[in-house]
Amino acid sequence: MGSFRKHTVNGIVSVAISVAATVAAADDGDEYDLAEVALAVAVSAFLSGFFTSYFAE
Repeated sequence: MGSFRKHTVNGIVSVAISVAATVAAADDGDEYDLAEVALAVAVSAFLSGFFTSYFAE
């Protein structure tokens, strides 16, 4: 498996875990839109997983 592919897969795994945990733990609230929160978590989790994998080598 190529290095870039491995880092990308790690980012995707981070997205799946983080978004699932966020959506499961979220309460219905008027102060935020769950879709926007999930999107923000997904972007953050992908970048975190990708770059953690990249710099850990």
